[in-house]
Amino acid sequence: MKQDRTNQGPSRLTFKNLSAVPGLVHGVFARHGGVSLPPYDSLNVAWRNGDSPDAVLENISRIKKVCGLGRLVSSRQTHGDLVNFIDKDSVGQLEPHPHALVAPPADALAANIAGLGLLIKIADCQSILLVDPKSRIIANIHSGWRGSVQNIAGKTVDLLKDRFGLNPAETLAAVSPSLGPCCAEFVNYAKELPEKLWSFQVRPKYFDFWAITREQLNAAGIADHNIEIAGRCTVCEKADYFSYRAEHQTGRMASVIGWTDNFRF
Repeated sequence: MKQDRTNQGPSRLTFKNLSAVPGLVHGVFARHGGVSLPPYDSLNVAWRNGDSPDAVLENISRIKKVCGLGRLVSSRQTHGDLVNFIDKDSVGQLEPHPHALVAPPADALAANIAGLGLLIKIADCQSILLVDPKSRIIANIHSGWRGSVQNIAGKTVDLLKDRFGLNPAETLAAVSPSLGPCCAEFVNYAKELPEKLWSFQVRPKYFDFWAITREQLNAAGIADHNIEIAGRCTVCEKADYFSYRAEHQTGRMASVIGWTDNFRF
């Protein structure tokens, strides 16, 4: 895992395993290096949370420049388990928007085309980045605690394997900074979380969702040595990352993965 920031621009965290894949660009962007004013300071990418649309447009433009991608696609995240797969035939059906192309509501985006970054917005929830270097399939998954309950990580891998040819044995995964076991308190866990997740308590009422995601990816066929977890808690490190749990009214970080514009399939 590596953190880069140059000339006071956007700060991007990258993962060692994904960085070794030729033609792949990715990054989880911290809250620094944008133009949004408090409480969205400063690299907020959510354009429906009260921030200035012009500020968000500039923030996203900076992210595209850092990534070297001409286009980003996003969707309205619903804390569900739907997956949008984008290929050369469906990309033209995406809704144009000043900030990014917009796909139908879903919490996982997947694609197999060059020059299109998959954008997930987070503030405590996990972004789970996937790439199968052989099939060229990439995915970006938004998974909060509801996503963990629904096993969106495992379901996404299964769908991409069954319908689009992803090979879990070849797939690399990375998990963004997110709510850590130190701060993931669920007072009403008996009502909110299924009993099969109770074993992930690190102390009474505190849960390790990083470990949950790792187990769900393992169960879907992704090898443990192919999974890299940032291990950084957004609540503890709210000075660097947006945290809904710590701040409530705040921005959203960008997590992006895509093939470069000139990458040849």
